[in-house]
Amino acid sequence: MRVRTGAGILAGTMLLLTACGSPPEDDSGGGGSFKACMVTDTGGVDDRSFNASVWQGLQDAKAADSNVEPSYVASTTEADYEPNLNAAVDQGCGIVIAVGGLMADATEKIATANPDQHFAIVDAKIDLPNVYSMQFNTAQAAFQAGYLSAGMSQSKKVATWGGLNIPPVTIFMDGYAQGIDYYNDKKNASVDLLGWDAEDQNGSFANSFADQTAGKSLTTNFVSQGADIVMPVAGNSSLGAANVAAESGGKLSLIWVDFDGCDAAPDYCPYFLTSVVKEIPEVVSQATVDAVKGSPRSGVYVGTLENSGVLIAPYHDFDAKVPAELKAEVEQVGRDITAGTIQITSPSQPS
Repeated sequence: MRVRTGAGILAGTMLLLTACGSPPEDDSGGGGSFKACMVTDTGGVDDRSFNASVWQGLQDAKAADSNVEPSYVASTTEADYEPNLNAAVDQGCGIVIAVGGLMADATEKIATANPDQHFAIVDAKIDLPNVYSMQFNTAQAAFQAGYLSAGMSQSKKVATWGGLNIPPVTIFMDGYAQGIDYYNDKKNASVDLLGWDAEDQNGSFANSFADQTAGKSLTTNFVSQGADIVMPVAGNSSLGAANVAAESGGKLSLIWVDFDGCDAAPDYCPYFLTSVVKEIPEVVSQATVDAVKGSPRSGVYVGTLENSGVLIAPYHDFDAKVPAELKAEVEQVGRDITAGTIQITSPSQPS
C-alpha cells in the first residue's frame, strides 16, 4: 500500500477548484497533453475519503507520467451528473472518471452516446466496451475490522452508520456486522452492533455524503447508547463522527473507510483504530497511465484481499494498544477469507 501524507492529499485538492456544472479545466499550465477528468460525487473532492482517493489517483498518474493533466468537476446534486459528464466529454478529456455507484445510470447513458470516449467508473459495473468498471469487495476487509472492533470494545457495544442505503455503503456494514458475529461465535462473546441489521438490510443513515451535522448527531446518539467504537461510511459526513471522537477525549474510537484515515484526516489520527481501505488511487493511476499510452482499460476490476485491492490500514497510534494475539487473529481472519474458509454473504459484494 502506498504511503501518503494528509498534507499531500490536501495540497492535491487545492491544485484545482472547478465550479459545479462547468467544464473541467487543466492545472498544468499548458505542459501536459492528456486530460484526465474526474466527475465527483456529491461529497466533494476534499471529502477525506471516497472522492479524495480518486483525485489522489490522478495526482499519482501525473507523477508517473508528466503528460497527464488532472482536472475535476464537482457535483452538488445528482442532477449535476449528466451535465458534468457531458462537460468533460466536450472538453476533450482522454479519460473521464465517474466517482460512485450513484453515477452509474448517468455514466452508462453518456458513454453509450459517446462510444469513442473512454470512461471509467468507481463502485459500479457498466457493460460497455468504452467503460472500465472498478469495484471493491470491501466486505472482506470490513469483516476484519468488525472482528478487531469486537475484540477492542470495552463496552461491548459498537456501531456503524452510512451515508445512503446503497450497495457501495452497505457492503462495508455487512462485512463489519459479520466480522463481529464471527468474533462472538469464536470467543463465546456478546458484542452488540448498533446501527445496522444485516439480515433486514436496514439501519441508520445520514442521507447525505456531505452533512457533517447529521454525522455528528448519529454518532452522538450511538455513544449515548454505549458504543465506544463507530464505523461511519459516509464520505464527508463521517467527519462529524471524527469531531465527536475528538471531543470524547479518547473514549470513542473510529474505523475510517476508503482511505487510510491517518493519511486522509491526520488531525483525527489518534482516534482511528484502523481503516477499511480501497486501493482506489493505485487502480485509478494505473488506468489513467494506460490510457495515456493508448491502451485504455475496459471490463471489470474487483479489488479483494487476495489482490490487495482492499485491506485494513496500519493501527498507527493504536499499534501498542492492540494486543499481539488480536493482531494475529485479525491477520488469520484475512487469510481465511482469501482461502474461502470464511464465507461472507453480503448481497452488495461485486459479482
